[in-house]
Amino acid sequence: MDGYFTGIKEISVSVNVSRRSFLKLGAAGLGASSMAMMGFAPDEAVASVRHFKLSGSKVSRNICTYCSVGCGMLLYARGDGAINVIDHIYHVEGDPDHPVSRGSLCPRGAGVLDFINSESRVKYPEVRDPFTNEWKRISWDEALDRIARLMKDDRDANFETHDEQGRLVNRWMTTSMVAASATTNETAYITQKITRALGILKLDNQARV
Repeated sequence: MDGYFTGIKEISVSVNVSRRSFLKLGAAGLGASSMAMMGFAPDEAVASVRHFKLSGSKVSRNICTYCSVGCGMLLYARGDGAINVIDHIYHVEGDPDHPVSRGSLCPRGAGVLDFINSESRVKYPEVRDPFTNEWKRISWDEALDRIARLMKDDRDANFETHDEQGRLVNRWMTTSMVAASATTNETAYITQKITRALGILKLDNQARV
């Protein structure tokens, strides 16, 4: 360094380090760091090493539910594994082994942890009876039976076999369906076949709307 002016006095510093000396110093520092990580260090140095935040967690693979791309996710949960204890999911990242996304996540997928731990997240089926403003929780069996019964009653009452000109139509026009986009191609194909078999013509997809 040639020197610089501090406003009070001039200080000249001369440093003469050769390339060989620099490499020796770097190797010595790297060796000391490696020895500390392996335990050959004073207690203060070992205590300063912070454990990796994912140590001891349970990893589960999942698929992002936001769109039809179907990116892979790794969900990290922590818990003691006891009966009736729900593990807490505290970290989410992309799955590098997933064939679709290769570990990548969009901003929505990367922020899914806030949705998982949201206090307003609906975790169970609920129903609001006609002429009431109260939502009450029901079981999944009750929800599926209720959906099936309402669909059956409406189809029996409104299914059309022929139109006004006497042409065969076999359609059900009083019920529509909005399909989920976070599905595989196989699931989407089966959904389409079932919907058309019931005679439903008003079908849309969440990915488009």
